[in-house]
Amino acid sequence: MNSPPSTIKIFLNPILFNSKTNSVTLMKIIIPMAGMGKRMRPHTLTTPKPLLPIAGKSIVQRLAEDIAKVSPEKIDEIAFVTGHFGKETENHLLKIASDMGAKGSIYYQEEALGTAHAILCAQKALKGKVIVAFADTLFKADFKLDDTQDGIIWVQKVADPKPFGVVKINKEGHITDFVEKPEYFVSDLAIIGIYYFKDGANLKQELQYLIDNKIKDKGEFQLTNALENMKNKGLKFVPGRVTEWLDCGNKDATVYTNQRVLEFDKKQPLISNTHVSQNSVIIEPCYIGENVQLINSIVGPYVSIGHNSIIENSVVKNSIVQTNTKISCANIHNSMLGNYVEFSNHSLELSIGDYNIQQHKS
Repeated sequence: MNSPPSTIKIFLNPILFNSKTNSVTLMKIIIPMAGMGKRMRPHTLTTPKPLLPIAGKSIVQRLAEDIAKVSPEKIDEIAFVTGHFGKETENHLLKIASDMGAKGSIYYQEEALGTAHAILCAQKALKGKVIVAFADTLFKADFKLDDTQDGIIWVQKVADPKPFGVVKINKEGHITDFVEKPEYFVSDLAIIGIYYFKDGANLKQELQYLIDNKIKDKGEFQLTNALENMKNKGLKFVPGRVTEWLDCGNKDATVYTNQRVLEFDKKQPLISNTHVSQNSVIIEPCYIGENVQLINSIVGPYVSIGHNSIIENSVVKNSIVQTNTKISCANIHNSMLGNYVEFSNHSLELSIGDYNIQQHKS
């Protein structure tokens, strides 16, 4: 059978054993993240969207950690499906897996051909119990995943289901239909991009069938078509519900997600003890990174400031400021500033990418 091109790099850690059953744990996570992140430009011109920071951690790291919290078993492997983002990005991803005690693997998606194609690029990881999670969303949940189910599709009610894949559910609580971006109302239960499969090999077979037979929907190979085929063969899928679904698809959504994560994590130590504050006020919750300098400024609430940044004679609210950035004599809100930015003498709502210098006369 033909398969999409992919190459693999693997970072190995000791395999985890279940001491009660004396068997190897097999829960894996596959995270497709090869998209260009066009809606997040200019920030994604230099940094892949899943590596953008939310309260001091990359989106993809938070996603992997949140999945691990709801998994009933330890995560054995995290497979990242990426574009050619470079060695630094790959090392960051492998470190995320290593820090979670898992094996990390990198697969490449050479061409954007749809969700089904993206997952199949990591076909070597499609065995045993698998969670697939697309890296443009975060969630909060207060349950443990029931890994005895054939499959779980995590959903959330939305006001406008047209931009999403949606599901229909029968009286028994099983999913009866998967519809990709419906043109008319089918259901308001949107698929949030996180899936559990009891048998990864079964999913692999269905994905390969779509590729081999060139079965596309709206011009791409869609995961929902594979799910529909699996359901028609007798597998039972149930919906998984989350308490909150947080989007990171554009600047405004990402700033809001940063706010919510800071609220969730406010009991955690979010302010580095290496920061310097001179005649300044921090209104929590805020994340303040290493060696940040705050001079004659008010910061917060809902602000994340990356390592080595300087805020001087300014007010910064509800914003994300990345590393090595300097803001002076400014008043900003609902903003994202990249790495190595210099901004001064203005009051604005901003979205500035890396290595920008913007100075305005008072």
